[in-house]
This record gives sequence, structure tokens and C-alpha cells, in this order.
Amino acid sequence: MANKKMWGGRFTEATSKLTETFTSSIHYDDRLFKYDIRQNIAYATSLQKAKVFTAPETKKVIQALNVILKEFEHGKINLRKELEDVHMNIEMLLVEKVGDIGKKLHSGRSRNDQVATDFRLYVKDKAEEIIDLISALQSEIVDVAEKNIKIIMPGYTHLQRAQPILFSHHLMSYYEMLCRDKKRFNLAKEEADVMPLGSGALSGNAFGIDRDALAEELGFSDVSKNSIDAVSDRDFAIEFLSACSILMVHISRMSEELIIWSTFEFNFVEMSDKFTTGSSIMPQKKNPDVAELSRGKSGRVFGHLMSLLVMMKGLPLAYNRDMQEDKEMVFDAADTLTTILTIYAEMIATLKINGDKMAAAAKKGFLTATDLAYYLVRRNVPFREAHEIVGKIVSYCEQNNMQLEYLSLKQLKEFSEFFTYDVTRVLSAESSIASRDIIGGTASNRVKEAIKRARKDLLHDKA
Repeated sequence: MANKKMWGGRFTEATSKLTETFTSSIHYDDRLFKYDIRQNIAYATSLQKAKVFTAPETKKVIQALNVILKEFEHGKINLRKELEDVHMNIEMLLVEKVGDIGKKLHSGRSRNDQVATDFRLYVKDKAEEIIDLISALQSEIVDVAEKNIKIIMPGYTHLQRAQPILFSHHLMSYYEMLCRDKKRFNLAKEEADVMPLGSGALSGNAFGIDRDALAEELGFSDVSKNSIDAVSDRDFAIEFLSACSILMVHISRMSEELIIWSTFEFNFVEMSDKFTTGSSIMPQKKNPDVAELSRGKSGRVFGHLMSLLVMMKGLPLAYNRDMQEDKEMVFDAADTLTTILTIYAEMIATLKINGDKMAAAAKKGFLTATDLAYYLVRRNVPFREAHEIVGKIVSYCEQNNMQLEYLSLKQLKEFSEFFTYDVTRVLSAESSIASRDIIGGTASNRVKEAIKRARKDLLHDKA
């Protein structure tokens, strides 16, 4: 029995139902529908210039493609699994509307360069969308930082109290991470902004289409320079997933801190009821499920990156069907990030900040010990000696259940003769913070500068 596939001329047996199910991608690549329509419209115009279509034929094809797109958007089209993918479905729909004219649209084109073009258009759009969502999250971070500019908290290393910092300074560190994320998505967008259409299956297009005009029509800034590389390249998808993964590292770290800070033991913040859930057995519980799920989903996104890298690493040139597996990874990562970024912006905006708890925590743990050592350094005591002296003072305080600021000058002089009456000035958290008056430091004026600069950059991004 002759095969009814569009590519079935040389086949004498029908494809098995199992093979059709196994090879079909229609259950997920339907999200490329609008991109494929857009590409087909542009390609029809190119084929007219190449004398494959007449002007009336081009007009008829384009009108039919626009109708198909509207029908799809209104849910009037049921895509057929036996047609394998979104591209063959659209071609069949076109043939059903315009007859044999529709069969001419694929002239000189392969699904290899067709899908690569659609996929790049999708990645460009998603990268831009994610950049906008990052900016929205950054804006909320800056708002919270500005509103709480006076709150002091312990800074941590090794999850141990280290030095006093402004809570706003801590928040703005995430702003900076997200700035780098935006750069990476811009690079991913740039990587995707190269048009492979016109590469054919692997050797190029035989109808002399104007690729530069086609690229301009589709919104690409450049065209691929080698047809073999163009159809077998997925670096742009790897770049996109790499950017997604690094962003998820930052989201996961932020989630971890919010989870810790919202515990009874810390009680630095309280998340809105909108973003927490209860326990099925313990009535008192308020669980940070959104933050926990966001932290957990980082592994999902990392897995997509690793899967794509492993899939690509052993493929000979040019296109191989393995590459059909690329899109689900990217689609899922994009969906995960857009959801998390959207919810995180509101979650940060509604966060309750317990400034008194943070300030109280900053008064314990000998956070100004380093400042005390610096006091001695300014009196010509070598830092290593100063470090040892203050270490002994901290040990004395621990043994006597005291904090540094409660030590008298007489007690301090027992450890070093270089302590004088003004030593108490360096023992407060406020003094310690004010002394870090340097670019990137936690001093109040420096943090205000950072917030001001951030607002200016975010406005520039919107322009």
C-alpha cells in the first residue's frame, strides 16, 4: 500500500502507528505555529521574487496562511499527529485551502532550515520576555531596598554571623546578579538572531532567494554563513538554557535565604499568605512552598541544559533526528522561568520585613570584631597581631557571656595598651557600616547611590 505521507514517494509500506506516535512532535511544537506561519508568509514572497510563485499565487497563499493563523488562535484547528509536526500540519492545511499552489511553498526549503528558523524566532521572543520579567523583579527589589534603607542586619559567611551590613545592601546584591542574567539573555538573543532559512537540507537553496531581504522581513539581523552549520547548530538553544540555569541559581539562592529568614529561629521576614501554604496535620504551620518549589525547580532547568549538551555532543554533521528533542527542554525551561519570575516579583513586593529582629541579631555574635582589629591597625599594630589580640578578647567575652560593646576601656587595655578612650566609637554596628564608605560598600550613602543608579538603569531598559 502506497504511503500517504508528503515524503512517501519512495516508500511501499505505510508507517506503523507506533512509529508515528514515537516520531511525532505535534504535542509540543504547536507553540511554533505562529512563527511557522510568519516564516511561510515571508518565504512565499521570496519565492515570488525567485519566479516560483506568480503574484496572484503569492497573494492567495498569504491570505490563506493568515486565515489559518486566525483559525488556530480561535481553537478551530485540530492538529493531526500522523502529520508528524506543526510544519507538515500547516502545509497540509494550506493545500486544503488553495490546492496544488500550496504544494509549491516548500520549494528549495527543508524542514531542517524551517524548524531552525522557527526555533530561533521563538528563542528571541522568549529571551526578550524573560529580560522584561527580570527587570520587573529588579524593580520590586529596589523598592523594598529603598523603603528599608535604615535596617541593619548581620552579614553572613559560612552561614555564621560575620559583619553588620544594611539589609538594603544585601537585597541589592541580588539586583546585581540579575543584571548579569539580563546580559546573558541578551547574548542568547543575539546568538539566536541569525537566520538559517535558505540553507535547505544542508547544501543551500537552489532557487536563488534573496536571503538578506528574507532576514529583514523576519526580523533577523544576520544570515548564517554556512548551510551545513546552519541546520545542525543548536548553540543558541544551549546559550539560552545556560542563561536560564544561571538565573535559576540566583533564584534558588534567594529562595534559600527567604526560607531560612522566615523560620521562627530567624524571623527576619514573613511571606504573604498568598505565597505560603499550610499543613494537612499541623494547624500552626505556614510553609514557604513557593520559595521551596522555586529552589527545587532549579534542578529541572539544570537538567535541560545537561540533556541538550549530551544530545549534541556526538552528532555528526548535518541534521540528525536526535535534534527533535531540543525544543521540549527549551519550552519547559522558558515556562518555568516566566512563571517563577512573575510570582517572585509580587512575593518580594509583599514581603514583611522584621527590622527589629534583624537589628537585634546584629548586636550579637561579635560582628564588630574586625573593626576593633582595624582600630589597632590604625595605631600601627600589624594586622596579624591585631587579629590575635581581638581573638583573645572575643574568647574572653564568650567565657563571660558578654558582648564587645559592654567592655570597659580598662578591660580592653588588659589586652593591648593601644586602646584609648575613643575605642568605643568603632564598636557599634552603625559605626562599622559607616566606615565601609567605598564603591560597592555597605555604607548608607553608597547603598543609596546604588539604588539611584539601579532606578536609572531600569528606566533606560524601558526606553
